[in-house]
Amino acid sequence: MKVTKHVMVHGRVQGVGFREYLRREAQRLGVTGWVRNRLDGTVEAVVHGWPEDVDKVLNWVRRGPPAARVTAVHVNEATGEFDTFEHRPSN
Repeated sequence: MKVTKHVMVHGRVQGVGFREYLRREAQRLGVTGWVRNRLDGTVEAVVHGWPEDVDKVLNWVRRGPPAARVTAVHVNEATGEFDTFEHRPSN
């Protein structure tokens, strides 16, 4: 059974390519959902897929791309199914 997770990422995660790297990693693993920057400086995402693939994405999120400095990641259960992994407008 597929799972859906809501993720909030804190630290230096904007202006470092975080969203694009996350989109690529999710697509590589067959995970769908979305990602966006938030006005408070965090990155927010929803990821949907097979549990082992979602776990791999979440492990990547805890590190981020090379220029990022992730200080905290909050993960909660969520709902929803998605056809692709997309960037959404900032909120």
